[in-house]
Amino acid sequence: MTKALEGIRVLDMTHVQSGPSATQLLAWLGADVVKLEAPTGDITRTQLRDIPDVDSLYFTMLNCNKRSITLNTKTERGKELLTELIRRSDVMVENFGPGAIDRMGFTWDHIQTINPRLVYASIKGFGDGPYTNLKAYEVVAQAMGGSMATTGLHDGPPLATGAQIGDSGTGIHTVAGILAALFQRENTGRGQRVNVAMQHAVLNLCRVKLRDQQRLTHGPLPEYPNDDFTDEVPRSGNASGGGQPGWAVKCAPGGPNDYVYVIVQPTGWKPLTHLIGHPELADDPDWATPQARLPRLTKMFQLIEEWTTTLPKWTVLEQLNTHNIPCGPILSTKEIIEDPSLTANHMIVEVDHPQRGTFTTVGSPIKLSDSPVDITTSPLLGEHNEEVFVGELGLGDEELHLLKSSGVI
Repeated sequence: MTKALEGIRVLDMTHVQSGPSATQLLAWLGADVVKLEAPTGDITRTQLRDIPDVDSLYFTMLNCNKRSITLNTKTERGKELLTELIRRSDVMVENFGPGAIDRMGFTWDHIQTINPRLVYASIKGFGDGPYTNLKAYEVVAQAMGGSMATTGLHDGPPLATGAQIGDSGTGIHTVAGILAALFQRENTGRGQRVNVAMQHAVLNLCRVKLRDQQRLTHGPLPEYPNDDFTDEVPRSGNASGGGQPGWAVKCAPGGPNDYVYVIVQPTGWKPLTHLIGHPELADDPDWATPQARLPRLTKMFQLIEEWTTTLPKWTVLEQLNTHNIPCGPILSTKEIIEDPSLTANHMIVEVDHPQRGTFTTVGSPIKLSDSPVDITTSPLLGEHNEEVFVGELGLGDEELHLLKSSGVI
């Protein structure tokens, strides 16, 4: 069975997380992703190692389904080989610092002369303006994209989210841009630039908070449990902040992840009152409608928690779902890895690595009926040098040996 992106060659000049998460998704969709690394390799090969002298999980979990070649692009021969790789590619992705590729001599204008059909995607920390040259990392992007200011308890400091919305979130946005550019190329015959900034991607994921910033001009936000409002959207803990109030309530036996997140919809209020032992609240005018409950959100979830603290979270889940009350247990990372449904859906996947043995990684969240994804191991450093440089670019074995001995590859 053919894959969705079969026949698309991606020259992957990315490193760390934002770029590799994008190119890995392209590889999962069937593209031939050739990861071009400096002879020393992507820095994440050695970061956060759990086994000495073996590629780290940081690297392996972001670079499955790719091929690896090494190339010193600062050398003249390296530049010549990079030119040939660009000529033979459909997509080129990089996440170097601003201007780094230009300083190599590969400006967008020059790249267009090499391959006018190339889609050239760049991931940067920020867009054009005063922040352009600032260094960006995951949590820096969260800080400047609106996430941290609106995450945490109302009386606590701003907090980072465990989801990598700055890095992997930007990667997903980049994939969307690449696919759109490839589709447009079918009509125009031309490639184009795709630019995605980490700050911009985080902001796009925080748009509901900008919605609430504008709503503040008309008064306090009743869906929030906060007592006091200023002219900025406050941190509101686990409150949903949306049309249906929600909160994470404690469960037995009281461990750090013994919680269930509960959403209280209008249709679920009456059965919920019976479950928690307060059926009289179903028709009480102070509680019976969503509008009446808004000023009492904190008390409402306290009453629910008095019930949930007597039961394990899986029992709470079962009883709430019996009445179609939206809820979900807080799953720890250990529970996620051991979750049979995620394994059955190929979201938790075991992969064999030639040096580290088996490791667990995340499968593709995008399921295409005619393009199934098989997760294969990440490549060893330079594993495909001969395959690409000799088999595809036509270099001789002698030159390959010379390139290696002279530090070009």
